[in-house]
Amino acid sequence: MARENGKTKGPTAWYTLDNAAILYSALQREEYSAVYRFSAVMTELVDPQALQRAVERTMPRFPGFGVRIKKGAFWYYFEPNPAPGPFVKEDIANPCQPVRFREDNGWLVRFYYYQRRISIEVFHALSDGGGALVFFRTLLAVYLRELGRTIPSGAGVLDVDEPPSREELEDAYARYATVRPRRAKLEGKAYQNTGTAEPFYTLNVTMGFVPVDQLKERARHYGVSITEYLSAALIRVMLDNQARENPQKPLPVALAIPIDLRRWFPSRTLRNFILTARPCVDPALGEYTFAEIASQVHHYLRLHINRQEMQALLTGNVRFQTNPFLQIVPIWLKNPVMALSYRVAGCRPYSATYTNPGAFRVPAEMAPYIQRMEVILGQATSPRVHCASISYGNTMCITFAGTLKETDTERDFFRFLVKEGVHVKVESNRRADSELLF
Repeated sequence: MARENGKTKGPTAWYTLDNAAILYSALQREEYSAVYRFSAVMTELVDPQALQRAVERTMPRFPGFGVRIKKGAFWYYFEPNPAPGPFVKEDIANPCQPVRFREDNGWLVRFYYYQRRISIEVFHALSDGGGALVFFRTLLAVYLRELGRTIPSGAGVLDVDEPPSREELEDAYARYATVRPRRAKLEGKAYQNTGTAEPFYTLNVTMGFVPVDQLKERARHYGVSITEYLSAALIRVMLDNQARENPQKPLPVALAIPIDLRRWFPSRTLRNFILTARPCVDPALGEYTFAEIASQVHHYLRLHINRQEMQALLTGNVRFQTNPFLQIVPIWLKNPVMALSYRVAGCRPYSATYTNPGAFRVPAEMAPYIQRMEVILGQATSPRVHCASISYGNTMCITFAGTLKETDTERDFFRFLVKEGVHVKVESNRRADSELLF
């Protein structure tokens, strides 16, 4: 196990996966990518040699990212990766490729560059977006120092000359699993928002860049936050998608929204520490105006995202993981059962995922060298798009990514924002001769 007292240079031999990491490791296969990407578009062309030096300088400070995954008799586990790398590579056309545990020297984090863009891809078993952004922010600071810039530590940039603290490697789920457990109830099937699958592996990515101040103004108009406003817009679009299909029995439209638990439970962990909320609108109850959808999303999230309910849910998840019977089930039997459970409880009740880690903030000395931030989620278990957003300064990047040929969801989403008076600039990796957005 990783050392549990004092400072440590990293795991001494091996350490267990947290509650979320167990699931992502069991699910990972060619038709599903539990990988996400953050990118920083810099103001100057990227120097790949300086970036490689920054990676080598930064990785030892984050031992939780410098691991490989191993399969035990009953569970996967992490151990330090002594292999050469990870190496900075030129960017690829299809990002967020599925992780293959025995390829690329076993590294579970990737680094890419293209012109002014620096990208990091992370296997979700290592960390959630909150932890990965601390790592990425620190890497960018070290990279700028390699270019001769004076960038201080602090304001979210960790000191790479200090050893990591044990709190950064803690399993925060286990730490806070101290109340009466509550398992999340099994929700019914939601509208799946699927379509025609692209050939393997083709990840269609469409990004919209919008002014944050305009989004704030529209969200304020409806009395909601930006996350609630964009969630409501996505639900509105998928309700319309389903209505065009004219089903005999319309299904609810529901989102999976990851919630960063660090806001409610003090923790410095850089590992996973999230739960999922499920705002939902059922068209079988009648038609909804957009204002009503926004209100429904707002009140659902405010009602269910609270310390008591979330702690009971995370406790239930941890208690299930530590069930004595489950401990002795061999991994070859455990993995397919977990995959089936995920399809029933993690895919079937949701129409799409929407994640918004919020504003990316850096020390003032770094700000002039970064133009904007971008985010991409890897492919889902079925041909549908997921949505993610991140802001830097007054620019928010809203990304749709998936293996779906049709463009209805992203096209209508950005059209909705334009009709709301929000300026949108769209970029996509789709072929020029394909059915594009507008």
